[in-house]
Amino acid sequence: MLSLTDIINECKKENIKAQEQLYKLFAPKMFSICLKYSRNYVEAQDHLQDGFLLVFKKIHLYEFKGSFDGWIKRVIINHVLQQYRNKSFLSLIDEDVAEDVAVEIDDYISMEFLIKIIQELPDRYRLVFNLNVFENYSHQEIADSLGISVGTSKSNLSRAKVILKEKIENNTGSSKMPSIL
Repeated sequence: MLSLTDIINECKKENIKAQEQLYKLFAPKMFSICLKYSRNYVEAQDHLQDGFLLVFKKIHLYEFKGSFDGWIKRVIINHVLQQYRNKSFLSLIDEDVAEDVAVEIDDYISMEFLIKIIQELPDRYRLVFNLNVFENYSHQEIADSLGISVGTSKSNLSRAKVILKEKIENNTGSSKMPSIL
C-alpha cells in the first residue's frame, strides 16, 4: 500500500486508483463533516461526492505544508458553504438578539439525536453553529466565510442554541443540555 504522500502525488497526476485510495481513506471522516452541515443524509452524500471532485481538481495546490487532513477538511467545508451561498440560503437577519444562551452541560443524549436536530436547524443557524462549535471558528472567521456581519454570526449562534435547547427539552422532558451547547 502506498503512503499518503505517494497517494497525494499520484492524485496530482490524476491517477484514478490513487484517487480511489484517497477517497476510501478520507470519505468516512469527511462524510461525518458533511452530515453536520447538511439538512439530511442524501444532501450530505451529494456534498461529499461534489467535495471530493473539488479535492481532486485542487489537489495540485496542496504543497505538503500542514496536515493533509486539515487541508481536505477545509476544502470540503468551503465547498459546502459555497453551495449555500450560491443558493442564497444565508439571508441576513436582525442583529438585536441577546448574547449566547447559557446552558447546563451534561452529556446524556445520543450524538445521533443531536445531529438529527442540528440538521433540522434553518441553514443559516446550522452553518454558524457547526462552524463555531465543531470547527472552533471565531465569529469574525464565520462572518468572513459566510459574507455576514460578526453580529449576525453571534445572533445566529444564539438562536441556534435556543432552538436546540427547546427541541431537547421537548423530546426528553429535561433541561439538561449536551456539552456542545
